[in-house]
Amino acid sequence: MDGYKTLYGLLETALKQAGEESGMLLGQELSIVLSDSVATSKASYFGDLDNGCFVLAVDSSESYVGQFYLVFSLRDAIVMSSILLGIPPARIQEKKRLSIIESDDIDAFSEIANMINGAFNTIFQGELPNKIRLKLLSPKKYIPEIDQLSEEEPLPDGDYLMFRSRLEMPGQEMDHLDVMIPVLLGNLYDPPAEQAADEQDTTLQPGAIADVVVDAENASDESAESATVAAAVGIDSVVVLEDNAEERQQMVELVAFTDFQVAEGTLDADIKELFLGRNVRLVIIGSQDADDRELAVCIKVNAIRQDFPPPIIMSAECWTRTAVLKALKYGARDIIIKPYNNDDVVAKVRRYCKLPPG
Repeated sequence: MDGYKTLYGLLETALKQAGEESGMLLGQELSIVLSDSVATSKASYFGDLDNGCFVLAVDSSESYVGQFYLVFSLRDAIVMSSILLGIPPARIQEKKRLSIIESDDIDAFSEIANMINGAFNTIFQGELPNKIRLKLLSPKKYIPEIDQLSEEEPLPDGDYLMFRSRLEMPGQEMDHLDVMIPVLLGNLYDPPAEQAADEQDTTLQPGAIADVVVDAENASDESAESATVAAAVGIDSVVVLEDNAEERQQMVELVAFTDFQVAEGTLDADIKELFLGRNVRLVIIGSQDADDRELAVCIKVNAIRQDFPPPIIMSAECWTRTAVLKALKYGARDIIIKPYNNDDVVAKVRRYCKLPPG
């Protein structure tokens, strides 16, 4: 996964310290070694999960608001909690083999997790430029094919940065610990540096974005009042904008479950015309690289419905941190990484259209 060097370094140090401190608590040598990072989604991650796991949410507050998640295999949690409880080795192996976990195990595992969260607090507070506070929430158990995934459980739908580390303990066969950080929170922890002028994409036409902003402002002045009336009485709709006809049709079919009218067009479509007579509940903008042309469509959408802009989801195959931050700045509420997972798309559409769970 490109970028996030600062975040990777923070986690590498925090996890190393967490291993050392947890080992002291357990009376056993324990190392937690960060080894890999990838971009993923909730659906993809849990779709590949074969064994049970414990998910611990960490609430991030102050200047960095959001939640990230620590995911342990259930068997690793059983081993560590049993050692802390002083259970004999033979019984530990039996519990691990049968995935037996009891209330005492959960309490003991929570103590270990608190040690890990303490290490995170120490490193993050010392290294991040602004104030931060991390609070550990109660663990949640998830077992594939037994527990059901939902929009919020065992963690919210969406795209994540996954940082995987190896757990190593003498005499024990351990798995790994995954730190799952939502993309948007990851960009708060490790914001991209502003590009220098000579490093910017030379294929962009000078002044193009400025012209779009002017056009959007003019559109807002001309139609804000009439758009307000139209939104109140118009047909509930979803607008899909995508140059690629095949991908646009795929998205149109995915949102059909809403029973809303679907208005579709390319990125050059007349946004005012598409919005006319419609109460637009959601706009989905598809692109290849999420460059300034696609981001400018956000400006147009927000200008037409200036007082109450509809939620915007942007999808692209190539996302950079700069592009994500620009998308948010220009009004996007969420992003999708292509090729997208259908379940993720449906979950996002339900959320932003305020539809009940399916």
